Amino acid sequence: LGSMQTSRSKPCSCPSFKLREVASMYFTMIAVFLVILVVALQGSVPRGSDFPYKVPLDPQGLLELSWNVSYAEQAVNFQLLIRDLQFGLLFGMSDRGEFENADLAVLWSDGSNSYFGDAWSDAKGQLHMDSQQDYQLLGAWRAPEGLYLLFRRAFSTCDPKDYLIEDGTVHLIYGILEKPVHSLQAINISAIHGGLQRVQLLKPNITIPELPSDMKTMEIRAPDVVIPSQETTYWCYMVELPEGFPKHHIVMYEPVITAGNEALVHHMEVFQCAAEFDSFPRYNGPCNSKMKPDRLNYCRHVLAAWAMGAQAFYYPEEAGLAFGGPGSSRYLRLEIHYHNPLVFKGRRDSSGIRLYYTDTLRRHDAGIMELGLVYTPVMAIPPGEEAFVLTGYCTDKCTQLALPAAGIRIFASQLHTHLAGRKVVTVLSRDGRERQVVNSDGHYSPHFQEIRMLKEVVAVFPGDELITTCTYNTQNRSQATVGGFSILEEMCVNYVHYYPQTQLELCKSAVDPGYLRRYFNLVNRFNDEEVCMCPQASVPQQFDSVPWNTFNRDVLKSLYGFAPISMHCNKSSAVQFP
Repeated sequence: LGSMQTSRSKPCSCPSFKLREVASMYFTMIAVFLVILVVALQGSVPRGSDFPYKVPLDPQGLLELSWNVSYAEQAVNFQLLIRDLQFGLLFGMSDRGEFENADLAVLWSDGSNSYFGDAWSDAKGQLHMDSQQDYQLLGAWRAPEGLYLLFRRAFSTCDPKDYLIEDGTVHLIYGILEKPVHSLQAINISAIHGGLQRVQLLKPNITIPELPSDMKTMEIRAPDVVIPSQETTYWCYMVELPEGFPKHHIVMYEPVITAGNEALVHHMEVFQCAAEFDSFPRYNGPCNSKMKPDRLNYCRHVLAAWAMGAQAFYYPEEAGLAFGGPGSSRYLRLEIHYHNPLVFKGRRDSSGIRLYYTDTLRRHDAGIMELGLVYTPVMAIPPGEEAFVLTGYCTDKCTQLALPAAGIRIFASQLHTHLAGRKVVTVLSRDGRERQVVNSDGHYSPHFQEIRMLKEVVAVFPGDELITTCTYNTQNRSQATVGGFSILEEMCVNYVHYYPQTQLELCKSAVDPGYLRRYFNLVNRFNDEEVCMCPQASVPQQFDSVPWNTFNRDVLKSLYGFAPISMHCNKSSAVQFP
């Protein structure tokens, strides 16, 4: 086993082709004999605190993954608990959670012997032993609850067959082998029971701030909900704060998950309602129900957001998120996404979010600012695009007007698109040069959205620019996808959490509508089919009538890249800065 472990540091040196050939022969001959390991390593169980991050992989909770991150060694240590081991399993990573072109650690048994190896799958899903073994098996032991496997993987291995572990979302995949197999190549991926789980593997290594002694807690939880027997449910529940509830600072929050439902509660958010309404109706039911009062759509200000695999969220010592007091609504909306692919019936749930708050106010109120694109149909994505890019700007003129001379400090970020979003990144630009990445997710999924604490605080000063770029895939669509609020329309947003709070709540852009009209005119001149340009035609109708040939696609890309923009530099009252 010792000979399998190779120390890796960054930058890594890639092995030569001959070395890989030797490695391939070596590992084909001596796949690790797990039966010996299980006996030899019993009793050497690491403490649970050694693996602070934990997530169920499958809806039944048969596979449980725990992990820790070593930034010093540039590696992730995994601990996998298999509660009902049959004849092995596959665990690994891929671009979007597919089993093709995946990077895998495989445990398999031929009925008498068990083996472990680093493998990869090709575009047809056929498995191959990797010539460079980068999943390093560190141990295996049996416990009353099941079999534990302990292994590690470097972030970057220089192996073209391996997945590069980066900041942002990672799509983990798993498969359970229910029959013995005589070789790795004999495993038929299409026939195994498998699935995917999204996590942020590379958690930031942040020192937890000291919490105040006078801290109080408030649990905002679903009231014994019967989880609907369908795959996806968004459940809404209204909560009212006490009359005269004074201003407090939220300093931390964490999930409260009903025992047994850890694999069903996918993500949760607490929203504060708009202060301009004196009251909001009570509601407890599906968010998409026709019975849901329309006024609940005005509860959109995020107070807390949690997604599966996330830990407690802490505010910096010098700032807290204000709630309560004058000018603040007493009404909150809890939204829970239940993911129930096995369609369990009759499961009851009282999950929610526990807020930790104090009336000893901290030095700064924390604020939330929207960056990216305005919700407008003038920003559109043609159908059939694999990677179409749109960019929204928070310009130097806006930050010059709206930010204090000492600047602001961004400490957390929540990226957001609808269903076509694939990548999101925000960068800080100063004096015309990109200086720093604020937040980036190259494997972004609209089904996994959480507020992420940044590895380092980003300072933004008057005159800086914040540029947010989203990449979309519309290969399964036949019509143009326009910007807007509907789930089949698109957004490109980064909600940044910062202090001290300013009046600037929204700093976003879109293409100048006059230049979009010129685009439709140009399309008309160069195409046989006429684009509907009558005065009463809406922008979505005009996009629907565009024939999406290469010319029209390329001109639209150029328009978005070079045309003047319409800038929205808004205060919280929705009034623009002059």
